Amino acid sequence: MEKKFEQEPSDVVKVVLFGPESTGKTTLSDQLARYYNTVWVPEYAREYLQDKWNNERKTCEPKDLLPIAEGQMKLENQLAKKASDVLICDTDLLETKVYSEAYYLGYCDPALEKHALNNHYDLYLLTYIDVPWVGDDLRDKPNERERMFLHFKETLEKYDRNFIILKGDRKERLETAVEHIDKLLKKRLDDTNRK
Repeated sequence: MEKKFEQEPSDVVKVVLFGPESTGKTTLSDQLARYYNTVWVPEYAREYLQDKWNNERKTCEPKDLLPIAEGQMKLENQLAKKASDVLICDTDLLETKVYSEAYYLGYCDPALEKHALNNHYDLYLLTYIDVPWVGDDLRDKPNERERMFLHFKETLEKYDRNFIILKGDRKERLETAVEHIDKLLKKRLDDTNRK
Protein backbone atom coordinates (compact mmCIF):
# COMPACT_ATOMS: atom_id res chain seq x y z
CA MET A 1 0.00 0.00 0.00
CA GLU A 2 2.76 2.44 0.87
CA LYS A 3 4.31 2.09 -2.60
CA LYS A 4 1.84 4.71 -3.80
CA PHE A 5 3.78 7.33 -1.81
CA GLU A 6 7.19 6.37 -3.28
CA GLN A 7 9.13 7.94 -6.10
CA GLU A 8 9.79 5.74 -9.09
CA PRO A 9 13.44 5.72 -10.27
CA SER A 10 14.28 8.59 -12.62
CA ASP A 11 17.41 10.17 -14.11
CA VAL A 12 16.06 13.73 -14.25
CA VAL A 13 17.12 16.52 -11.91
CA LYS A 14 14.19 17.10 -9.55
CA VAL A 15 13.52 20.61 -8.25
CA VAL A 16 10.81 21.45 -5.69
CA LEU A 17 9.11 24.80 -5.15
CA PHE A 18 8.64 24.94 -1.40
CA GLY A 19 7.16 27.50 0.97
CA PRO A 20 4.06 29.17 2.39
CA GLU A 21 0.86 29.77 0.47
CA SER A 22 0.73 32.63 -2.02
CA THR A 23 4.48 33.04 -2.47
CA GLY A 24 4.68 32.50 -6.24
CA LYS A 25 5.43 28.77 -6.41
CA THR A 26 3.00 27.94 -9.21
CA THR A 27 3.99 30.95 -11.30
CA LEU A 28 7.66 30.06 -11.02
CA SER A 29 7.00 26.37 -11.71
CA ASP A 30 5.42 27.34 -15.02
CA GLN A 31 8.23 29.80 -15.86
CA LEU A 32 10.94 27.20 -15.13
CA ALA A 33 9.20 24.49 -17.14
CA ARG A 34 9.00 26.85 -20.12
CA TYR A 35 12.62 27.90 -19.70
CA TYR A 36 13.87 24.30 -19.62
CA ASN A 37 11.34 23.05 -22.18
CA THR A 38 10.10 20.41 -19.76
CA VAL A 39 7.00 19.55 -17.75
CA TRP A 40 6.08 20.61 -14.24
CA VAL A 41 4.09 18.78 -11.58
CA PRO A 42 1.12 20.81 -10.31
CA GLU A 43 0.05 20.82 -6.69
CA TYR A 44 -2.51 18.01 -6.49
CA ALA A 45 -3.90 19.37 -3.20
CA ARG A 46 -5.23 22.49 -4.96
CA GLU A 47 -7.47 20.48 -7.28
CA TYR A 48 -8.48 18.00 -4.57
CA LEU A 49 -9.32 20.65 -1.97
CA GLN A 50 -11.02 22.99 -4.42
CA ASP A 51 -13.33 20.12 -5.42
CA LYS A 52 -13.99 19.41 -1.73
CA TRP A 53 -14.79 23.08 -1.10
CA ASN A 54 -17.03 23.35 -4.16
CA ASN A 55 -18.96 20.18 -3.34
CA GLU A 56 -19.04 20.15 0.47
CA ARG A 57 -18.01 23.66 1.58
CA LYS A 58 -15.35 21.99 3.75
CA THR A 59 -11.65 22.69 4.04
CA CYS A 60 -8.81 20.20 4.49
CA GLU A 61 -9.17 17.61 7.24
CA PRO A 62 -6.53 15.12 8.47
CA LYS A 63 -8.23 12.30 6.53
CA ASP A 64 -7.52 14.17 3.27
CA LEU A 65 -3.74 14.14 3.62
CA LEU A 66 -3.04 10.58 2.48
CA PRO A 67 -5.24 10.86 -0.65
CA ILE A 68 -3.48 14.16 -1.40
CA ALA A 69 -0.06 12.54 -0.95
CA GLU A 70 -1.05 9.62 -3.16
CA GLY A 71 -2.35 11.95 -5.89
CA GLN A 72 0.80 14.08 -5.72
CA MET A 73 3.14 11.12 -6.12
CA LYS A 74 1.05 9.62 -8.92
CA LEU A 75 1.35 12.90 -10.83
CA GLU A 76 5.06 13.24 -10.12
CA ASN A 77 5.84 9.69 -11.23
CA GLN A 78 3.80 10.08 -14.44
CA LEU A 79 5.37 13.42 -15.36
CA ALA A 80 8.94 12.35 -14.50
CA LYS A 81 8.69 10.00 -17.50
CA LYS A 82 7.83 12.96 -19.77
CA ALA A 83 10.42 15.40 -18.42
CA SER A 84 13.52 16.37 -20.36
CA ASP A 85 16.57 16.91 -18.13
CA VAL A 86 14.75 18.53 -15.22
CA LEU A 87 11.40 18.02 -13.50
CA ILE A 88 9.87 21.01 -11.71
CA CYS A 89 7.60 20.06 -8.79
CA ASP A 90 5.18 22.68 -7.46
CA THR A 91 5.25 20.84 -4.11
CA ASP A 92 6.29 17.56 -2.51
CA LEU A 93 5.32 15.36 0.43
CA LEU A 94 7.63 17.27 2.76
CA GLU A 95 5.49 20.36 2.17
CA THR A 96 2.38 18.29 2.95
CA LYS A 97 4.09 17.17 6.17
CA VAL A 98 4.78 20.81 7.14
CA TYR A 99 1.15 21.76 6.59
CA SER A 100 -0.06 18.70 8.49
CA GLU A 101 2.04 19.67 11.51
CA ALA A 102 1.04 23.34 11.28
CA TYR A 103 -2.69 22.66 11.10
CA TYR A 104 -3.05 19.52 13.22
CA LEU A 105 -1.07 20.27 16.38
CA GLY A 106 2.20 18.75 15.20
CA TYR A 107 0.62 15.53 13.88
CA CYS A 108 1.72 13.85 10.65
CA ASP A 109 0.55 10.41 9.52
CA PRO A 110 3.51 7.99 9.84
CA ALA A 111 3.22 6.81 6.19
CA LEU A 112 3.25 10.39 4.93
CA GLU A 113 6.18 11.29 7.17
CA LYS A 114 8.21 8.25 6.12
CA HIS A 115 7.93 9.02 2.41
CA ALA A 116 8.27 12.77 2.89
CA LEU A 117 11.69 12.04 4.38
CA ASN A 118 12.70 9.20 2.02
CA ASN A 119 11.81 10.74 -1.34
CA HIS A 120 14.75 12.55 -2.93
CA TYR A 121 14.99 15.92 -4.69
CA ASP A 122 18.11 17.66 -5.98
CA LEU A 123 17.14 21.20 -5.01
CA TYR A 124 14.48 23.00 -3.01
CA LEU A 125 13.56 26.55 -4.00
CA LEU A 126 12.19 28.13 -0.81
CA THR A 127 9.96 31.05 -1.79
CA TYR A 128 10.10 34.09 0.46
CA ILE A 129 7.09 36.14 1.61
CA ASP A 130 8.09 39.34 -0.23
CA VAL A 131 5.25 39.05 -2.77
CA PRO A 132 1.68 40.21 -2.08
CA TRP A 133 -0.65 37.69 -0.48
CA VAL A 134 -3.59 36.83 -2.75
CA GLY A 135 -6.62 35.22 -1.14
CA ASP A 136 -8.80 32.48 -2.60
CA ASP A 137 -11.15 29.72 -1.37
CA LEU A 138 -8.26 27.66 0.06
CA ARG A 139 -5.72 30.14 1.41
CA ASP A 140 -6.33 31.09 5.03
CA LYS A 141 -3.18 32.30 6.77
CA PRO A 142 -2.42 35.84 5.53
CA ASN A 143 -1.28 36.94 9.00
CA GLU A 144 0.97 33.94 9.63
CA ARG A 145 3.25 34.18 6.60
CA GLU A 146 6.43 34.84 8.57
CA ARG A 147 5.78 32.03 11.04
CA MET A 148 4.99 29.62 8.20
CA PHE A 149 8.09 30.67 6.24
CA LEU A 150 10.27 29.95 9.28
CA HIS A 151 8.59 26.55 9.71
CA PHE A 152 9.39 25.66 6.08
CA LYS A 153 12.99 26.89 6.41
CA GLU A 154 13.56 25.02 9.68
CA THR A 155 12.19 21.83 8.11
CA LEU A 156 14.67 22.02 5.23
CA GLU A 157 17.51 22.66 7.67
CA LYS A 158 16.41 19.89 10.05
CA TYR A 159 16.37 17.28 7.28
CA ASP A 160 19.53 18.61 5.61
CA ARG A 161 17.92 19.40 2.26
CA ASN A 162 19.80 21.27 -0.47
CA PHE A 163 17.95 24.59 -0.73
CA ILE A 164 18.16 28.25 -1.62
CA ILE A 165 15.82 31.08 -0.68
CA LEU A 166 14.21 32.94 -3.57
CA LYS A 167 13.46 36.63 -3.06
CA GLY A 168 12.56 39.51 -5.34
CA ASP A 169 10.27 39.92 -8.30
CA ARG A 170 9.45 37.24 -10.88
CA LYS A 171 12.47 38.05 -13.04
CA GLU A 172 14.92 37.95 -10.11
CA ARG A 173 13.50 34.70 -8.80
CA LEU A 174 13.66 33.06 -12.22
CA GLU A 175 17.27 34.17 -12.78
CA THR A 176 18.38 32.89 -9.36
CA ALA A 177 16.58 29.57 -9.82
CA VAL A 178 18.05 29.07 -13.32
CA GLU A 179 21.57 29.81 -12.05
CA HIS A 180 21.31 27.06 -9.41
CA ILE A 181 19.53 24.53 -11.64
CA ASP A 182 22.12 25.05 -14.38
CA LYS A 183 24.87 24.20 -11.86
CA LEU A 184 23.10 20.93 -11.05
CA LEU A 185 22.66 20.08 -14.72
CA LYS A 186 26.33 20.86 -15.45
CA LYS A 187 27.47 18.72 -12.51
CA ARG A 188 25.30 15.83 -13.70
CA LEU A 189 26.70 16.14 -17.21
CA ASP A 190 30.28 16.28 -15.89
CA ASP A 191 29.65 13.21 -13.72
CA THR A 192 28.21 11.32 -16.71
CA ASN A 193 31.18 12.24 -18.92
CA ARG A 194 33.63 11.00 -16.29
CA LYS A 195 32.07 7.52 -16.24
